[in-house]
Amino acid sequence: MAAAAEQPYPIRPIRLILPFPAGGPTDIVARTFGAKLGEALGQQVVSDNRGGAAGVIGAEIAARAAPDGYTLFLGAIGVMTLNPHLHQKLPYDPARDFRPVSLLSASPYILLANQGLPARSVKELAALAKSRPGQLNFASGGMGTGNHLSGELFKLAAGVDLVHVPYKGASLAVGDLIAGNVQLLFINVLPALPHVKSGRARALAITSKRRSPAAPDVPTFAEAGFPAVETSSWHGIVAPIRVPAAIVKRLHGELAKIARLPDVKERMEAQGAEVIGSTPDEFATFIRSELARWGKVIKAAGIKAE
Repeated sequence: MAAAAEQPYPIRPIRLILPFPAGGPTDIVARTFGAKLGEALGQQVVSDNRGGAAGVIGAEIAARAAPDGYTLFLGAIGVMTLNPHLHQKLPYDPARDFRPVSLLSASPYILLANQGLPARSVKELAALAKSRPGQLNFASGGMGTGNHLSGELFKLAAGVDLVHVPYKGASLAVGDLIAGNVQLLFINVLPALPHVKSGRARALAITSKRRSPAAPDVPTFAEAGFPAVETSSWHGIVAPIRVPAAIVKRLHGELAKIARLPDVKERMEAQGAEVIGSTPDEFATFIRSELARWGKVIKAAGIKAE
């Protein structure tokens, strides 16, 4: 064991567990950072998609992996900060089982409205919703998802009563929004923009702190008078809790360099995402704040997992 501990890290490929099926935004983050991290470390970083159960399956596998730096986990908002409030029993604990390495990126949501809704801004929407309590609705990709909770956050901030209409995936929800079957939808920037540019849907505001380079004409919620509605779908690297500090330091050092690369920023911004590259302590603080904030929203809205 002593001899193994003295070996340089890494000496073999690293597995990066993704808690969702292949083909989604998680894959884009994993491919972008994973390839660069592999080059920096001199070993391949292999993505391992373990989707299912809202990310619980992948998170459990990662939490139980050997804490040797050869299994990493791509933590996301749902797995790390929503699931603990939605499920009474989880086979993992974000704080107890994982050690944060770096928050890599964050993708805000755009609030879309169908063209039949007589509201051209968030302030007009809030006024309309207050005049018609319980008569307006918003769609989501499912109960307890990030776009669902963004809608609940807006309801609390604006003091309005909107009816939630969950779908089995955001793509189905946006299709019904365009068809006029639902009125509002919080959705990530990249899938929202084609519908805005074609005129099939109207962008009211974006949930980022600053306007997105991918959608510079869309105002932030803060600009619209609702600064509390600031949220995003985010991804970061964590490791099993007992991974040595020296390995965390090495991984963070390389990821921080990668986050500053122009081609990485360009690729992620093209996806509507902001590159972050935080320190382990900053990421840990962020996770705690997200846990606390979403716990209040979920409790106030009375949300339970399906």
